[in-house]
Amino acid sequence: MGIYLNPGNENFKSALRSEIYVDKSLLLKYTNSVVDTEQRCLCVSRPRRFGKSITADMLAAYYGKDCDSSGMFAELKISTDKSYKEHLNQYHVIHVDMNTFCHKRDAATRLEITASQAVDLFHMEVIKELRKQFGECVKEDAADLPTVLADVNDVLGEKFVIIIDEWDTIFRENKLDTKAQDAYIDLLRGLFKNATSKKFLKLAYITGILPVKKYGTESALNNFDEFTMIQADPLEKYVGFTENEVRELYQKYEMSFEEAKGWYDGYVLGDHVHIYNPKSVVDSLRRKRISNYWTSTETYESLKTYIGMNYEGLKDAVVSMISGGRIRIDTGTFENDMVHFASRDDVLTVLIHLGYLAYEAEQGEVYIPNEEVRSAFVRAVKKNKWDKVIQAIEASDMLLKATWSQDEQAVARAVEKVHMDHTSILQYNDENALSCVISLAYYNAVDEYTLIRELPAGKGYADVVFLPRRNSEKPAMIVELKCGKSTRTALDQIRERRYAEALEEYKGNLLLVGINYEKESKEHQCEIEKIVW
Repeated sequence: MGIYLNPGNENFKSALRSEIYVDKSLLLKYTNSVVDTEQRCLCVSRPRRFGKSITADMLAAYYGKDCDSSGMFAELKISTDKSYKEHLNQYHVIHVDMNTFCHKRDAATRLEITASQAVDLFHMEVIKELRKQFGECVKEDAADLPTVLADVNDVLGEKFVIIIDEWDTIFRENKLDTKAQDAYIDLLRGLFKNATSKKFLKLAYITGILPVKKYGTESALNNFDEFTMIQADPLEKYVGFTENEVRELYQKYEMSFEEAKGWYDGYVLGDHVHIYNPKSVVDSLRRKRISNYWTSTETYESLKTYIGMNYEGLKDAVVSMISGGRIRIDTGTFENDMVHFASRDDVLTVLIHLGYLAYEAEQGEVYIPNEEVRSAFVRAVKKNKWDKVIQAIEASDMLLKATWSQDEQAVARAVEKVHMDHTSILQYNDENALSCVISLAYYNAVDEYTLIRELPAGKGYADVVFLPRRNSEKPAMIVELKCGKSTRTALDQIRERRYAEALEEYKGNLLLVGINYEKESKEHQCEIEKIVW
């Protein structure tokens, strides 16, 4: 076994030994179906901490020739598939993590090597192991990896599964080093695209944050099937944890699934498959606490930079999304790199790939997926000194206290101020848009509540519901919104459609809040009742 050639199954074995492991092995059913076909090249891109490396380790353990992984996979879902035994430990595997090369240090200077040196190191280190494995098939002066693989194939007929983790590191971290990028593209073209690569390549699986098609010359890697945060089907259930998987985990650990849903749900891919961030789910279960885990591992400096770019409509879009709104965009103009931005839509598209935004394909809309990510946006907004947004968020505590004390005039004034301060951003003439204003005005409620918009309740959907977090003594709240009607109409609707029945466990500690907006006068009214069963 080597470091890069046939690295064995120890890394995946460690994953299986973890306290929490979710079986994603049926991904292998799909990869098996494309082995040695025209669809053999796959690029699966997803954000950091969404399980990319574990998946790459699983593929290496399954396909790798110099190890026996039958015991590891015997209890996993893939073992029941008819393709399971046909491909188990049948191929030579080259498994590379580009971070390994890009972050190496020069032995003499102790400085990190350049991107061009990292590409050269990729060639050299893998060739070194191929020479040990295949001897005289690899010439002593060989320096080009694709040529070496072609030579091995010509002499011995050997074929390879090639797995590259964090494939896009050079493009993300060396944005302006076009010389290194060109050398890297040449390497990838030799491995995956030219005529001889078809002879030695059984399967290619590369994974990173960004898609591949538009790097350099577009034809360089356009033979890859891409599965992204914009279009992941039919592999969407392998991007992260599905809702059923998460529900089962929280039941097992006796924690609130509904609370976790508000914090970690929101990415909806393919055929309406809800995807949760694996990092956040696992950490919350291990620590027995719902909190912010994923964005604490990320630097939000990049988010701050992106949303601070001076493109028309970008700031308005960000404020609207923080308020719970959705924005229509065209993702097709993005050039799949971290340098060439020409519009608001390009910025929003890269934020989809980074995991800061979710994308709803049918409507072509982006939105902030959950409270965990929304908190990162708020921190970035504060860094950019968007004063009126910060003021609205800081005033949220006073609004909550006014609601709890049933100070109807204070609530109406606070909501009205948010509307007036953001009139260019939060234009609205219906209840749906008004709910965006409410979400921004009550932003700090996430410390005490799980906020749910359009909650199925009674004979309809309650506009906004505030469910107290576990062990909180604060009242639950149902907020019904109206435009051009009356607060009494709002409260009557709550009663007539029996929304409160969905919150029966909060008997004696439930507030009904009706808010009405008069379009012509631009005034807001509020009426609050404490419900008594």
